[in-house]
Amino acid sequence: MRNLDDYPFEIRPLQASEGGGYLISYPDFSECISDGETIEEAILHGRDALAATLEALAAKGFAVPAPNSGGVASGKFVARVPKMIHAQLASRAKSEGVSLNTLVLTFIAEGLGRREHRA
Repeated sequence: MRNLDDYPFEIRPLQASEGGGYLISYPDFSECISDGETIEEAILHGRDALAATLEALAAKGFAVPAPNSGGVASGKFVARVPKMIHAQLASRAKSEGVSLNTLVLTFIAEGLGRREHRA
């Protein structure tokens, strides 16, 4: 069993409309979340949820991500954009002789790079 303390977590306050308290999530496990009335309670419940997630993955024979591995991201996601933006992206990709996927990935990477330089 891995050390639960090695896995990073994020905590955010929940709005009253969400029930209040605090939500804890683990970036290495998109499906592992919990909550609590206080930060301490959220951490306690989060550790229980993390332990259960690790046990379930192991019991089913699935790979258990290492701490700080970024989780089980597949590298694929779907994004909805307005039709006009989709048309502009498709036209630009065609004019540059690249796939729409390559063009959008380039824009994302460039945007992330600029943001990291500002921080």
